[in-house]
Amino acid sequence: MMRNRLQPLHLAPLAKVTAVFTDVDGTLTSQGKLTGNTVKALEWLGGHGVKVVLVSGRPAGYGECWARQLPVAGVIVENGALYFSTTKTGGLTKTYLQSAATRVKNRQKLFMSVKTILTDFPGAALSSDSAYTEVDLAIDVAEDASLTFPEIQKLETRLNQAGITAVRSSVHINCWLGTFTKLTAIQHFVKSQWKTELKKSDSRFVYVGDSFNDEPLFKAFSLSVGVANVHDIVDQLKSVPAFVTRAREGRGFGEVVDAIARSRRKKAT
Repeated sequence: MMRNRLQPLHLAPLAKVTAVFTDVDGTLTSQGKLTGNTVKALEWLGGHGVKVVLVSGRPAGYGECWARQLPVAGVIVENGALYFSTTKTGGLTKTYLQSAATRVKNRQKLFMSVKTILTDFPGAALSSDSAYTEVDLAIDVAEDASLTFPEIQKLETRLNQAGITAVRSSVHINCWLGTFTKLTAIQHFVKSQWKTELKKSDSRFVYVGDSFNDEPLFKAFSLSVGVANVHDIVDQLKSVPAFVTRAREGRGFGEVVDAIARSRRKKAT
């Protein structure tokens, strides 16, 4: 089984990590909630010089809130359509990966296409948070809705056949028109904000995730970590994380932070 290819987290060389990129749903959250322990883990990272960038399929509206209220250096949302970054003076900037004209054109076309496709799937509907998106749309499959796995696969196939990029998160099918992804947004963020490049062998950066839309990052980062709930889907992934935690969801993320702390202490001795 593919899960046998996942190495335990204690084998990950984390002593040189200076930035953590992380998914949100099912990775930072536990049963849909952001716990105090996870916020403390984020605070520890920031307090010890490790930058945190959230990378999510959630809407732009969520992203601005997270960027302003959580101890993070940036937030990438809508599967890479845009990101928020903090300035040296504590302000916030917003960057899109598509031009305004392209966004307007694609948004109208996307909405009409998705609306038409959903008429053939009575159990599916746009997610409640799609109202706060600017570029992509999300179809609820496992948050307030409950679609079967075959239904989800069939819907994803229909979207792709219509020329729509569609990929599952732990709760939604996110869909958009364009070539951006979580990976291209991270590459753009790193280059524009930190004046460096993302390279697979770079020991400074780690990615933590749990779902299908994290797959390109599992491949791109040599230090990629799946929280334990990635085992639920690992046999369906073409690219798997290099390492895996013992605990699921937010507690698994806490393991990653603890491992970084241990690696730093060991390096200092």
